[in-house]
Order: sequence, then C-alpha cells, then structure tokens
Amino acid sequence: MKVLLVGKGGRENAMAWKLAQSPRLTGLYCAPGSRGMAQYGECRDIDVMDIEGQIDFAKEKAVDLIVIGPESPLEAGIADRFDEEGFKVFGPSASAAKIETDKDFALDLMHRYGIPTGTFATFSDPDEAKAYVNEQGAPIVLKAAGLAAGKGVIVAKTLDEALAAVDEILVDAAFGEAGAKLVVMEYLDGEEASIFGFTDGKDIVYAVSSQDHKRIGEGETGPNTGGMGAYAPAPVITKELQKEIYDRIMKPTVDALASEGTPFKGILYGGIIITAKGPQVIEFNCRLGDPEAQVVLPLMKTDILDIFEAGVNGTIGQIQMELDARAACCVVM
Repeated sequence: MKVLLVGKGGRENAMAWKLAQSPRLTGLYCAPGSRGMAQYGECRDIDVMDIEGQIDFAKEKAVDLIVIGPESPLEAGIADRFDEEGFKVFGPSASAAKIETDKDFALDLMHRYGIPTGTFATFSDPDEAKAYVNEQGAPIVLKAAGLAAGKGVIVAKTLDEALAAVDEILVDAAFGEAGAKLVVMEYLDGEEASIFGFTDGKDIVYAVSSQDHKRIGEGETGPNTGGMGAYAPAPVITKELQKEIYDRIMKPTVDALASEGTPFKGILYGGIIITAKGPQVIEFNCRLGDPEAQVVLPLMKTDILDIFEAGVNGTIGQIQMELDARAACCVVM
C-alpha cells in the first residue's frame, strides 16, 4: 500500500517512522516532509496549505491512502477535496474538524450533549467580555476561538491579567483572525492528560495516555508554547479514570458529531483535566499532538497502517489495539 503523509513536523516524523515499520507499506511519500522524514520515504516540497498541489502529487504517485498530520489544512478542507477526488483519506472533514478549529462550536456541542466541561461564554465585543470577566472573577481562562498553533490560550490568575488578555486578543489582535472571537472559560483545576482515539466516525480505539508540557518556564510558569516535551503513559490516568474518559467523553463526542451530520474520521485528541468533580474536557483537537505523537506512537504495537485503513473503511471496531507496557519520554530542544 502506498501512502501520502501530509506535514513536516515532529508529529509527522513520528508518523513516518511508524508507517515505515508496516510490512504492508510499499511506498511512503511525504509533502513537504523534512530531512528527518526523508529516511523513511520520498519527500516533495509542497506546502501543507497547497491542497491542489498535494492532490496532484497523490495522483502522480497513485497513492492508496492519504494521512493528514496538521490541523490547518484540515480546517481548509483538505480531507474534503481528497474525498471529492476519490482518494481514501484519514483525517476529518472541515466541518468535523471544527471540534478543534472553532472552540465556540466545540464547547456548545459538549454542553448540548452532556459531555463534562467548564462553563463558557463567547464574545467579539471587548467591553461585553470585560463585563463578563468582572462578573466571573479570577482565575479564568481566555482563548482565541480559532487556530493559534497551540498558543492562543491565556490562563489569567488575576482580574487585571484577565482584562489585559481581553485587550490582547480582541483589541490588539495578537492571534490574528484566530482571535476574532474570544472564548472565556471557567478555570478547571487539576492535572492534565492527553487522550488519543482513532475513529471511523462510529467506533474508536485508543493509544496510551500521555502528558505534554506547554508552559515555557521551569515549574509550569510563563506563557504557553507549542509544546516543551511529553511523556507516556500519564500516571494520573488510572484504569478507572481511563474507562470513565472513554465512556463519558471520547465515545459520546464521536457519537455527538455523527448525530450532528458531521461524522469524525481521524484522530480525536481529548485534552482532559482531572478535577475534584472527575475528568472534564479542556479542549479537543482534530489530530495527533506534537510532541505527544513522539511518545505515544513508539508505545503502539499494532500496525498503524491497519488502523488508518480501518478508519477509512469503517472497520475500526475490528482492530485489537496492542500497547507496549513500557514508558516513553520526549524533550523539545
């Protein structure tokens, strides 16, 4: 089977490394890829947002399966276009990807379907946002509603910080178009973990839990980055908590998206916080995390090509996920 992997980062490097281990792989093509990925397959310098260029490359190489790594092309509808061209593609449609690309949509969906998460309100007017922040008090969380490369979240410990964050996102447009809408969310206190489910829109199988570290400073201080490193499994996720997260959060979200007429086919990433009230969702992403992919994929024994193909064919329910019992660690340098 010939595969085109779209992307170039650490996440895609880990995916290419894992795909290269499949005995069923006959050709791996990466666009744009990287010098690291070139050891596993042929790379072509095509930007991830050049959707028509990606399609032309897939046609030239007559690939059997497309796997989309990053979120930006998913938001732009790359999976929809590959589908229109008759390709098998593992990655959600633009409408299903809104679970990450529109935080207002995601939180509204969770509240309507009873998926545990914090209270929230969405604003485009800074004065209305400030009035709400003053009413709610601090600590409080402010998020650009759109994609901001993992950096559009401000955890404000004081009212002054929160009010400054409103100006930063809505007035100064620090996150560009991503911050045209501001989501103000209840601060959820606890330890975080990342949960990854591979789904065909009906059934779902899971990788090992992990925990990534985003804050730039020692001791979890300072602003969020795109990721400082990760380890797996996450000790905070006991077997009991794992089952609760799968049964009360992950599967109900897949079912909710299907009920909305936007079935999610791809990797659903639950950013989960373990609070005094139990596990709650901080946010969802529509793809593997980076750097989490670099610790989760090495602990996956099942052939990832089988999982991707089952995700496209609607047979994920037949996959028996086998996981390594060891631990893995990644540091971003």
